[in-house]
Amino acid sequence: MAHTFPDKLRNSPKNGDMVGAGAPKETVVRVLLVEADKTSAADTTLALTSARATVDAVESGEEALELLLHYEYDIVVLALLLPDMPGYEVLRNMRSRKITTPVLVLSSLTNPQAKVKAFGLGADDFINKPVDHTELVARVSAIVRRSFGFTQQVLRAGNVALYQDSREVTVGGAPVELSGKEYGTLELLLLRQGRAVRKEVFLSHLYGGINEPGIRIIDVFVCHLRQKLARAGNDDLVTTVTGYGYVISGRHAEPTAPGHAAAPARTPRVLDDAVSAA
Repeated sequence: MAHTFPDKLRNSPKNGDMVGAGAPKETVVRVLLVEADKTSAADTTLALTSARATVDAVESGEEALELLLHYEYDIVVLALLLPDMPGYEVLRNMRSRKITTPVLVLSSLTNPQAKVKAFGLGADDFINKPVDHTELVARVSAIVRRSFGFTQQVLRAGNVALYQDSREVTVGGAPVELSGKEYGTLELLLLRQGRAVRKEVFLSHLYGGINEPGIRIIDVFVCHLRQKLARAGNDDLVTTVTGYGYVISGRHAEPTAPGHAAAPARTPRVLDDAVSAA
């Protein structure tokens, strides 16, 4: 079965489709790839995007740190050999600046000391080159799932359950019919429950950067979602964060899994002074 990310868990039928043909394909996992080797970067990008991730690829540590200061990513895939600084320094800088984004290190170094150093600086995983891309996608998927506190493919909040494999949603055990966009909106909120989600992130999740409509369409999807959930018996799952986006209501949010503290929402630094990201 082909590996995909926790937001998807689906590919085309010939690649191990988990939900059947015709299902919409939204993107939620955002990857920052830091790799100076152009061939390796291209191959890794292809593997990740084929698994329905959105990938920003840069060649230097300085570029990576600049992007991490201004944008949210779900994971960083970091090569150790970079032209301007060792990958270790990128990792050290991230953690010293309180950037908690998970990091998977890629390296041709096979000695245990290299791994020990990477883990000591805050890496979440380490893969030796040459990389098996099936393993890479599986490990990225596992790291992202752990970072959100989820280890299974059923997302819950209060009496609402979303089954990623079958794309079914229930309220109190009763099925609720949602459109593809409404399903994607709820899925993202559940994956990031406890953290406010910017409207721009919803657009990326629902459209993947292709023919994106105006930002107000997100308000429409949330309105329809709320109405359907309310009719089924849950009228306060989604809370508006004025001027920013939406969040799962605190009383509905699932407790964080033991050993996985909930990561705080990180507003893009470039917008800090403006308060609003909407």
